[in-house]
Amino acid sequence: MDKITKERIALLHPSVRDEVTCIINECNKALTGRAQIRISQGLRTFSEQDELYAQGRTKPGKKVTNAKGGQSVHNYGFAVDGVLILDGKTASWDFKKDFDNDGVADWDECVKIFAKYGWSWGGNWTSFKDFPHFEKIGFNNWRVLQAKKRDSQNYILL
Repeated sequence: MDKITKERIALLHPSVRDEVTCIINECNKALTGRAQIRISQGLRTFSEQDELYAQGRTKPGKKVTNAKGGQSVHNYGFAVDGVLILDGKTASWDFKKDFDNDGVADWDECVKIFAKYGWSWGGNWTSFKDFPHFEKIGFNNWRVLQAKKRDSQNYILL
């Protein structure tokens, strides 16, 4: 697991950090070729979310989210976005490529591992496909998360 992924996992909600570490390690063990998975996004502040929401609306670029600040599971530390890193340096969002030539697309291998641990995949959404996105089932309703009390570090209390 690379340093960037470790740093991003450390910012997730404490209740999922160890699990995400296991998931990433298992994904990387399954990917026996050039690719490894990296967490490209984890916890996101409300203001960071608002910046993304503005993209394609009040700021240049294409729309990348339908969620305003507070309306994303990322804002509570229960969602991650991933990317495949080839040879330790090049990002790939090719979700169909089988870099380790085992007959299964590398991304599909990761999707199955996340699912085994109880995470849903944004590629299964019907209205807005978000292929890099995973969120913890049971903690994937921002309205419920928004209403919960928080600890001194601003993490929601379970």
